[in-house]
Formats: sequence, C-alpha cells, structure tokens
Amino acid sequence: MKTRTERPGSRASACLITVCFIQQVYQSTGITLLVPEPIINATVSQNVLLSVQYTCNATVSIEWQHTSNWRSERIVHWKTGSFVNVSKGYTDRIKIYENGSLELEDVGVKDSGYYVITVTEDYGNTKHGTIFLSVHEILYEDFYFVAVFIAFLAAGSAVLICFMWLCNKCINIAQRRKQSRRVEEEIEMRIITDL
Repeated sequence: MKTRTERPGSRASACLITVCFIQQVYQSTGITLLVPEPIINATVSQNVLLSVQYTCNATVSIEWQHTSNWRSERIVHWKTGSFVNVSKGYTDRIKIYENGSLELEDVGVKDSGYYVITVTEDYGNTKHGTIFLSVHEILYEDFYFVAVFIAFLAAGSAVLICFMWLCNKCINIAQRRKQSRRVEEEIEMRIITDL
C-alpha cells in the first residue's frame, strides 16, 4: 500500500484558502440599509410611505418599531419569504414591501414619532435606520374664522361701495338743482332787466 506524502505547507495553504473563502462569504453577506427620507411631514388622514432600501445576500428578518412620547411598540416583524407578524393596532393600516418599506394608511396625530427599522441577517449582522414622522392636524376652526372674516370684509366693502354710489348720486342731484336755480335766477334777472 502506498502512502501519501504531503508537501510541506500544503495544509497551511489549504487552511488559508478556506479562511479566505469563509471571509469572502461573510463579507458578501453584509447588510446595506438606505433611508432616503429621514424626516416626513404629513397631515391627518394621509397615507405615508416610510421608504427604505436594503441589500443583503443572505435571508434577513425585518422589524419596524414605533417610538413616541406616549409609547413604544413593535409594528411588524417579518422574515423574507417566510412569516409576517403584525401588531393588533396596525393590522388593517399597513402595507409592507419587499425592499423593507412600510406604508401607514390613514395616519393620525398619535402616529407621530420615530420609526426604527432593524434588518438582521442569519449570521447575526444588524443594521438600523430611523425615520421621524410628524403628523399635523388641520384646524378647521381657523378656516372658518378666516372665511367669516373675509365674508365680513366683503359685506363691509359692498356696503361702502353702495354708500359711495348713493353719495355720488346725491351730489349730482344737488349740483343739478343748483345749476337749475342759477339758470332760473339768470332768466329772472334778464326778464327784470328787460322790463
């Protein structure tokens, strides 16, 4: 039976190649996470897209969490190609997208706050992104006040225009009477002088 003779350093080079391969695989499974719009302003009842974009060669799990002055809660947690776990308060109000983005429908003031996305790959690497959402309420009382104020100004200007028109007519009538009196006086003076 023949025995194999190994060259010196062949084991070391095989280990080095294996380590380089593992490192290459580990580096190629890194996560990149992009948050193009970190601050979003919206009004009540709008639909808001919390847009993100991630890239990763491995399978990832994605979690969105909402943090505000009042509370902190998990909105949704899912694993690509697998399960989706949505919190009760958001069941009918969210849409999730393959790129990790989240759409909130019919937002209210209580939805204001920080939205944190956590992308975790199978190897344990994690990336976080944050979006701040500010939801403003439209105050209709202000619109009513402005509308009433404009209506009041329009009515006041209409009354002033009518008053100015009436004054102008009165002045014209007074000037005509004055002219007719002068003409009558001149005629009387001519008659008197002619006699």
